[in-house]
Amino acid sequence: MIQQEMYSYKTGIPQIDQATGGFDAGTNLLILAPSLSLAEELSYILARPLPGEYAIMLSTNERASEVIDQFKVAGADKSFVGVIDAITKSSTPAITDTGRFMFVTNPTDLTGIGIKFSQMLETIFDGTFSGKETGLFPPPIRFCINSVSTLLMYRKLEVLYQFLHVMTAKLKKVEGFGLYILNSEAFDERTVSLIKQLMNIVIEIKVERSDNYFRVMGIHGINADWHKFATSKGQVVMGL
Repeated sequence: MIQQEMYSYKTGIPQIDQATGGFDAGTNLLILAPSLSLAEELSYILARPLPGEYAIMLSTNERASEVIDQFKVAGADKSFVGVIDAITKSSTPAITDTGRFMFVTNPTDLTGIGIKFSQMLETIFDGTFSGKETGLFPPPIRFCINSVSTLLMYRKLEVLYQFLHVMTAKLKKVEGFGLYILNSEAFDERTVSLIKQLMNIVIEIKVERSDNYFRVMGIHGINADWHKFATSKGQVVMGL
């Protein structure tokens, strides 16, 4: 394996990549967005593994098969995508884990989620996850929780804060990139503020007249102007 210098995670968004070269390893990013926005589409684009990378998605809203379909749309190689599915086991109790698909009973099982995440990390680090070595060490890993909003419906804020504190710290330790989605309309200011405290960067989305806009906060050299965007075939399209 090649011992690499600090890795940078490309976003596919020119305004970010040109200014920064990509997100630093160990970055945790919050997408703060209203309902009926392009937050989920953007999250798949930011979470998809580029060549040499891995991705893990914790899905509280979609089955593992649906998650993989979304990653395919975003242009990802599914061999390098793992899913922790918090939906399917409640309706199909007999379903069993595989190397790349793991299941917890429901989104309340934060302990189980943490265990499955650690197990996936272990198989990525020991080279058995996909059967295809990328050659990079530590292996670049993108991790996404879709969504924090759903977890907050099941667990108290203080409990979830501790869970996210552990997860964000673990992503920093393994030099990964963490991505978290939170509905900006569903929770009070204290809740949003606490979740933000765990993040290095916030991408905020707003919708006006059916158009989506984002702004980036927390990156030196990038102002907080709003940018109009859309998504198409796994790409971010700016300024339409």
